[in-house]
Parts: sequence; C-alpha cells; structure tokens
Amino acid sequence: PPPPLADIVERVAIIPQPTRTTRDRLRDLLTTSRPDLTLRLESAVFRQQLQTWLDVYPFDWLQIEGLEMAPYLPHRSLSTAVASLPALRLPSTIFDAHNCEYLLQKRAASADLRRPRRWPVALYSVSQWQRLHRYEAAVCRRADLVIAVSEADAQALRRIVPGLDPLVIPNGIAVAEYAAFTGKADLQQPAFVFTGTMDFRPNVDGALWFAGRVWPRIRAALPEAHVYFVGRQPHRRLDALRELPGVVITGAVPDTRPYIDAATVYVVPLLVGGGTRLKLLEATSMGKAIVSTTLGAEGFVHPEKAMQLADDPAAFAEACVRLARDAAARAQLEARARAYAHAYDWDALLPPLLARLEQES
Repeated sequence: PPPPLADIVERVAIIPQPTRTTRDRLRDLLTTSRPDLTLRLESAVFRQQLQTWLDVYPFDWLQIEGLEMAPYLPHRSLSTAVASLPALRLPSTIFDAHNCEYLLQKRAASADLRRPRRWPVALYSVSQWQRLHRYEAAVCRRADLVIAVSEADAQALRRIVPGLDPLVIPNGIAVAEYAAFTGKADLQQPAFVFTGTMDFRPNVDGALWFAGRVWPRIRAALPEAHVYFVGRQPHRRLDALRELPGVVITGAVPDTRPYIDAATVYVVPLLVGGGTRLKLLEATSMGKAIVSTTLGAEGFVHPEKAMQLADDPAAFAEACVRLARDAAARAQLEARARAYAHAYDWDALLPPLLARLEQES
C-alpha cells in the first residue's frame, strides 16, 4: 500500500477485485434471492483472507463498509478457532450503511414506472428493491452497531427494523486537503461542472435531466457556456449528449479537483438517490457556488445555507445563469459554502463514533 496508509495501519491485504459478466448476473437473478448489489464483490480469496485474520488476531471491532461487503459479515459461529480459545473472541461488528439501498432502489423503480419506455428496467428495480428490503434488514439485525450517514437514512432503516438505533455519522471529508488545492483545469467559461462515477444510475439520470431540460435554457442565456460531466465509465445512455452544443463528457480523470476548482458553478442535478453526496462536500470545501436539487442535497443539515436549491428545470437554470452573471452573488455563496464545509470535517465527525467504540469495547 502507499506510504500514508502503510504508516497508520498494522497490516493490509490487497485482494483482486472479482469480475461478473452479464451472464453471471442473469444467472444469479434467476437462481438466488440475493440482491444483485451484494454479489458484486463476492470473492472466495477475500473470504479466506478475512477468515484467516479472524482466526489469528483478537480484533475488537470488524467494520463492514456498505452493503456490497455485507456478505462478509460473520455469524457468531463462523470462527470456531476463535470461539474455542479463551484468550480470543469474535469481534463486535459494525455495519456502515453508505446508502439506504432499498430506498434508493425504490426511488429508481418509481421514477422508471412513470416512463413506459423504462418499464423493463423498472421491473428489475422492483425486484431488487424487494430483495434489498429483506437483505438490508437482516444485515442491520446481525450487526452490533449500525452507522447511517444521515438522519433520513436512519429513519428509513428504522422502518424496516423496528427498534434499531443507528448512530448517525454523516459522510465526511478532510476539508483542508480540498480547501488548499490550487490548479484549475483549462475549461471554457462560464463552466458548469458535475462530477461522479458516470455509470452510477443516479448520476446518469441526473446528467440526462440536466442536459435535456436545464441546459438548453442556460445555453440560450449564455451562448459561450460549457457543461462538463466529469467521471469514469460514462454510460452508453450518455453518448447522445456528446452531440449537444457546449456539452463535454470527460471520462476518467486523474483528479476531479482541477475541474471543481475551475467551475463557475458546480451543479448537482440528482433526481434519485440516498445518503449524502461526497461530491457536495468536495465542492463546498473548495468554496464553489453550487446549485442542487433538493434530493441532491438530502441528508445535509440546512443545505440552503450553503447552496441554491431548485427542482424545476426553469428554476434550476435561472439559478445557474444568475450565479454565472453576478460575481458578487457568486462570491457570497462561495463564502457560505466554505464555512458550511467545516461541520463535515472528519475531525468534527469522528469523536462520537470513537467514544461509542470505546464505551462498548
């Protein structure tokens, strides 16, 4: 591992990421009741490495990051070697719910059911939503501690597991690493920037909505404007956007910060999703003027203090155009964004978690 990681951890095992073909996914859809999401990182090598460590080392806590890794959450009877040794014990388990996945899939299904052309995809989403509902509930029941990234996600998890008491620790960021960054990308101005993994369903839908419903209004008011969709693995549904005036799809880039830094306005046009968005933390830490949908800013406390919120295409475009034209209004919003970001610095967020772990160890 790179030196920063090697310097702060006692041991690291790096396991090759497994691959799944479309054929594998179709087979699993028909032959198992598990959600597709929970099969993405299935690896016998990873499982064996984890089991070896559980049998040898007396960990206090085992932290599972996201539902993709939840299949590795051990049962109490999993490690007979540890259980049989009085000096050692199975670790307590933490499930860190990066998203409330059943809710995200439910929202995706609802959006697709409103569009007849998307009904085949909606059927898949409905199936996955029901599977996720059962699986996510089971994982939360098995874990000794569940972490949710927002109060909204915590409430959604309580609905499927009555009596659950998640610890809410929002997504965080090392604010200083972003605030101190300098090095703007060479973008055509005024530049509107959206970053994220571009085959992730919420990002794809958001980019399509922005390009189809919002961008023509911005371009009519600002003929020189460009929008940059920045992120790896652009989905084929985005290919048609490449023909639109002023639209740039970058694909993978070494670092998204130069693009965020060069943005006149950073946009978050999300229509489905859950949790809290790291992209908003990056943009606020870098002091950018932001326009987001209400759902895009879901999970943050009073996001209107740091950004403009708009859900109607015309209102979203109007906010973008006003900020691009009005340097004073933009500077005011940028200052509010910088101040807002500090509440989500890891130094502010982690003490409640560390105190809980110490208390229950």
